[in-house]
Amino acid sequence: MQEIELALGYARLAMENGEVSEARTRYAELLADSGLAGLPQLRQDAEYGLALATEACGDLDGAIALLNGLRRSDAATMTPERHIAVAVALSRCYREQGDLARAVKVVEQILGGAVRPIWTDGLIRLGAQLLAAYVERGDLLRARQFSAEVLAAAEVLGAPQALTLAHWGAAIVAVESGRGDEAVAHVERAMAIQSEYGEPRRQARLRNDYVQVMLTVRPMQAAVWRELLGKVETELSESSANPMDKMRCAMNVARAELLLANPHRAGEHMKAVCDMLDGMPRPLQMEARLLYGQTAAEMGVQESALRELDAAASTLEQLPTTRYTAHAWLTAARVLERIDEPERSVDAYRRALACVGL
Repeated sequence: MQEIELALGYARLAMENGEVSEARTRYAELLADSGLAGLPQLRQDAEYGLALATEACGDLDGAIALLNGLRRSDAATMTPERHIAVAVALSRCYREQGDLARAVKVVEQILGGAVRPIWTDGLIRLGAQLLAAYVERGDLLRARQFSAEVLAAAEVLGAPQALTLAHWGAAIVAVESGRGDEAVAHVERAMAIQSEYGEPRRQARLRNDYVQVMLTVRPMQAAVWRELLGKVETELSESSANPMDKMRCAMNVARAELLLANPHRAGEHMKAVCDMLDGMPRPLQMEARLLYGQTAAEMGVQESALRELDAAASTLEQLPTTRYTAHAWLTAARVLERIDEPERSVDAYRRALACVGL
């Protein structure tokens, strides 16, 4: 027992330190050991840890298989808290994979009954995943209504993490609805709560997301956000951030550099991003290729821009039709127009329209 618990502790520590491949290996070795056969709770801890480590490594299919296996085999022995945690992770993986129907269904099976369960911190986390899925599939009316409910529940609970998640979700809905000032108010409230009460290792991740919102609603202050991203990069390198967090930060740096008319600096960051693409979720790979194509176009390197846009389009064609993919096709169309590819630009515009039913 002591050896198994010690091994679990080492696996958790590797995960917290951002050594996600090491954590995945340690969890897998634990589960291969027959010593866990008669210890259902420790085996469940190891399976859940392996699922999270697998997700952090970018293997969403593997993580989804593990999480669904947990739900099938351990449903009767899972605590309510673990049941919710598994649902949170599963919905997040489906959303990252682009399967928004399943991302919504996982959560609505718990929250969508005739009578809403009594809100807890765990259910607020679950609600935040549902809100993100609503936004990504373009269901902004439902997202706005549900966001108000989650925010009201978080205010009643008064727990810092619940309030942070609720304000963050409200900020994203406001951004997508074109309500910039409202988005800034919510995101700054979330940052204030996180700074006062949150765990330091989550601070960098939230700051990175904060900058991405601010680059959208306050692009004229790109120099300020670029400076903040420099601090975020340092914090991520010293924290338990997984490769996807680091990759998203580098992409935000590139966006800031483009706004500051520094395409060559943006290109340096995007080269680093493309070195990290292997094994990443397809939507994230597509987003990176699209941004690199945009950067190459700004640099005047048409051949590179076309190559990256072709790679992005190839992935886009495999993704579900959503608001997210419509926006991606629209971005591709504008870049193709900029590099004097009118026929391909028109085709991309048509695909963007088709994604929204036009």
